[in-house]
Amino acid sequence: PNSMSEFNRRRFLDDTRKAALGAAGITILGNPGSVRATPANDRLVLAAIGVRGRGHSLAMGFLDRGDCEIAYICDVDGRLHETRADQYASRQGGKRPKCVQDFREMLTDAAVDAAVIATPPHWHALATILCCRAGKDVYCEKPQSHSIWEGRQAVKAARKYNRIVQIGTHNRSAPYLLAAKRYLEEGKLGRIHLCRVHEQRHETNFQWGPKTEPPATLDWEMWNGPAPERKYDPAIHTQWRKLWDYSGGQMSYQGIHQLDVARWLCGVDYPRSVYCVGGIFNSQGAAETPDTQSAVFEFPKLLMTYDQTLYTPYMLESDDGIRNGDIFPHWPQNATRIELYGELGLMYVGRMGGGWQVYVRPKNRQPVVKDEMHGRYPDPPHKENFVQSVRSRTRPNADVEEGHRSMLLVHYANISCRLGGRTLRIDPQTEHILDDAEAMRYFKREYRQPWVVEEVV
Repeated sequence: PNSMSEFNRRRFLDDTRKAALGAAGITILGNPGSVRATPANDRLVLAAIGVRGRGHSLAMGFLDRGDCEIAYICDVDGRLHETRADQYASRQGGKRPKCVQDFREMLTDAAVDAAVIATPPHWHALATILCCRAGKDVYCEKPQSHSIWEGRQAVKAARKYNRIVQIGTHNRSAPYLLAAKRYLEEGKLGRIHLCRVHEQRHETNFQWGPKTEPPATLDWEMWNGPAPERKYDPAIHTQWRKLWDYSGGQMSYQGIHQLDVARWLCGVDYPRSVYCVGGIFNSQGAAETPDTQSAVFEFPKLLMTYDQTLYTPYMLESDDGIRNGDIFPHWPQNATRIELYGELGLMYVGRMGGGWQVYVRPKNRQPVVKDEMHGRYPDPPHKENFVQSVRSRTRPNADVEEGHRSMLLVHYANISCRLGGRTLRIDPQTEHILDDAEAMRYFKREYRQPWVVEEVV
């Protein structure tokens, strides 16, 4: 829309049409700028923003459903366009997506219902906000924000424009974790006072190569986007998650999955205080984010801890069978586990290929409950939940607000770690760090024009 009044007029018409068509089983899809009556079995039209790795996997997964169509391939690297267009066209009856380097070109296309965002995370919040403003629903990969402030701005945009925003923390749609959540809500573990989150991987450090001119097919300025100006280096495509300008390290990249599950299972929101220590202890190189990290989150009557090591190839499987990583051949050295200590028992929770177990007698370690993961990787049910949320206009399992609150744990911990292990006290009303101007410098990044998250979304 060209103005807020025009937006409000169109949204009124949209809401009116919804009420009139609801009894007939018709769902409205699309954006505030287009009143589009869509039968419940019609295809959801998507724009794929970022299709190098995870984005390509998401796009193929949505196409596998049979009720989704990729109308746009939006990637700053033009070398990917033709290959991806061929792959997607072969799965949607030969219909080729349009290919653009700047995703903003698709924002005015009323035929696009939703965007699937899988760029590096320094772009996630801004892309989400722009898509919401244009009336597109959003499936955004984790981590959903680069800072606390922009994460909250994305939530505001979703609410202001009445958009469905699903975060890619797909464990929220995993059947086995939904069963674990029910078990806890029924009080079978008693009150939980301690939750321990473990993140172990084996990763190497890296070295920068010589700075070069970016390939002619790459829009490097847009790739860098909101981050500070940087000369091009080919390693950036694989190493961005180890650099503070683009990500928050392993805790942000994969640890967020475990922390989100832990916060969800424990039923907590804002921590009172956060303390984190760590650094690069094991290897030399250009990486900036920690390979060793330990954090403590204090909630009312609950402590949650997070421990990370990135040099532990022997952490493949625990002796109780709760494991992770065996379904990803390219992640052969990866183990995670969440431990919930209740009054009546101990629950071990695995992610991706494991399950959960409850023990009541630690000496003999015999499980009283064991639930293996149904369907293993929970991507398909998470996509199903997103599609159904778009159609029904009900909030998804990993709604942007829930994702934001989990990302706060990562942001607070990283801030504490970067300040040498300082204890941060948190105001849950404002999400600010109390009485610490130095810590609050990390609350919001400095944006590079024109890639700015604005005060008014």
